Amino acid sequence: MKTYINAIILGLFGAVAITVSFMLQWPTWTMFLAWVSYYLFGKSIKTSIPVFVQIIFGILMGVAIMVSAKFFETIIGVAGFQLAVFLFIGSLAFLSKIEGLKSIPAWFIGLIIIFGVHPELEFAAVASLLIPIIAGFTFAWLNDSSLQIVSKSFNN
Repeated sequence: MKTYINAIILGLFGAVAITVSFMLQWPTWTMFLAWVSYYLFGKSIKTSIPVFVQIIFGILMGVAIMVSAKFFETIIGVAGFQLAVFLFIGSLAFLSKIEGLKSIPAWFIGLIIIFGVHPELEFAAVASLLIPIIAGFTFAWLNDSSLQIVSKSFNN
């Protein structure tokens, strides 16, 4: 019986999430990347906040790569993009030594989001990516919290 209730909860939150995403025309895969990040990085608000921040930093790094690549291309041509990627991705070796910035996979999730969505390099377009990311973490937390409540009720 518990498995059936878990299936209903998972299905319900998934269906609501996808409906909201379609209605608001979000990149749905971005929301689900955030959802899975919640589970991969600790399943709690305390562990999710640093991961969320690093995903955002990854997005900002992607913007910095795109902007600096344009600059480098004026100097060295088509290899400017590769140089920008080399410099910024290489910096992760150092950034990951800083407490709170250690999750290289979280940085790469941010990079995946920015390069996957490939928005205009305008503040509003980039900032709008926060909405499906926050929604993904929120749906994951709601889903997980609901599953924990069900699990406790079956264990009592």
